[in-house]
Amino acid sequence: MEPHTSPRPDPSPPRASPPPPDALTPTPLTPTASTASTPLPATPLPPGGLPSLSAVRIAAGVRAGEVRAVDVVAAALARIEWAEPTLCAFVEVWAEEALRRAGEVDAQVAAGVSLPLAGVPIGVKGRAGLRTAAARALVAAGCVPVGATSVPGPGTPWQTWGLGAGGRTVNPWRADRTPGGSSAGSAAAVAAGLVPLATGTDGAGSVRIPAAWCGVVGLKTTNGRLPSADRTGLAAAGVLTRHASDAAAYWRCVTGETGETGETGETGEAGEAGEAGEGACPPLTAVWSADLGFADTDAEPASIAHAAALHLEEAGLVRLRPQHNPVRLEDPAPAWLALRRAPDADPAAVRAARELRAENDRRLAALFREADLILTPTTPNAPHGHDGPGERYSTALTWAFNLSGHPALSIPAGFGADGCPVGLQLVARHGEEAALLRTACAAEAARTHRGQESEDPA
Repeated sequence: MEPHTSPRPDPSPPRASPPPPDALTPTPLTPTASTASTPLPATPLPPGGLPSLSAVRIAAGVRAGEVRAVDVVAAALARIEWAEPTLCAFVEVWAEEALRRAGEVDAQVAAGVSLPLAGVPIGVKGRAGLRTAAARALVAAGCVPVGATSVPGPGTPWQTWGLGAGGRTVNPWRADRTPGGSSAGSAAAVAAGLVPLATGTDGAGSVRIPAAWCGVVGLKTTNGRLPSADRTGLAAAGVLTRHASDAAAYWRCVTGETGETGETGETGEAGEAGEAGEGACPPLTAVWSADLGFADTDAEPASIAHAAALHLEEAGLVRLRPQHNPVRLEDPAPAWLALRRAPDADPAAVRAARELRAENDRRLAALFREADLILTPTTPNAPHGHDGPGERYSTALTWAFNLSGHPALSIPAGFGADGCPVGLQLVARHGEEAALLRTACAAEAARTHRGQESEDPA
């Protein structure tokens, strides 16, 4: 989400009334023979079919010859065609080019070329998304872009929604709610199982907020770590995925890093190595804050995110520090807005913004001397309707870390009473994306392990 310099919402969001609630849910659509030139083999695929597979698992299947990249991409295109009339997550779908590229991937695999993400269909944020360094790195790793995902249309001061080719992008969990923005289409497409991975950019929460509201994983990288066209330096590259292991795979591809980031088992879900306990890294120390000292956070997202933080502690992944002194940052809103307007902003406002940023940087440095992670709700509020957020900043808990440049990750925390997802935000020291990703992968493994135990009659 990247608010415009004006705090007022657009009074007339674009086109068409939203579909009724529950018109679309993220239920996997199992591929059939009609969605590909050759039916996907049944044995290697879980019951949910292609949409439930991680990018890591898809790539492993393509490299092993279990399935062809052209069939994986054809199945993804079929699901996009099925979902788009309601979801409106794409501004363009590149079916012909995607199938051609998938054929090239199959040829490379047959020739023995090592492609870590062979045949993985991906969405790229906006029409210019293919020109980013991250997208180029993903394509070099074997990914197949299937389309440009929706971003906000012109004329809105609040980028909390997306505009696809067929109309306003909806939240896959409740079509009368926004998916968040500005990486709206990327989050919706990933949540609905159209693609396992989609690129995003995050200038004030534009990856983390839609990730939270669509119930997926959203990584904002350290500002300046990856190339960005944002002249203000507030925006950073990011990714949205269904599985934490896929966010780790993205990070390895775009940085070339090969260190451990908590990769999981073959399916990209919870492998045995991800379980807390033996062989696990020592727990990271963490501090919890519902409001960072200034945000007006609603009780429900605060409670759900805090419960998720406690689950991380119970799983042995973090150690929450006692809070004798609550986390207290200065509200970053005036500084963010002034720096976003620069060089056209009032010089006095820019000076004040730099002073506020420096003060928050000092406070954050002190926090990170005492703890490895800061944990917060990703947003102070639940997803709002398509008429806009009113006077409220949904960015309240995210844009502090665009101002400071710290890497941050939103992971699913649970669901509110409205049926919409809630996110837990994890923030780490500059350059410590790997710590975020290890924690997210291990948390995903622990959640799956808990679910398996609850289903075990013994």
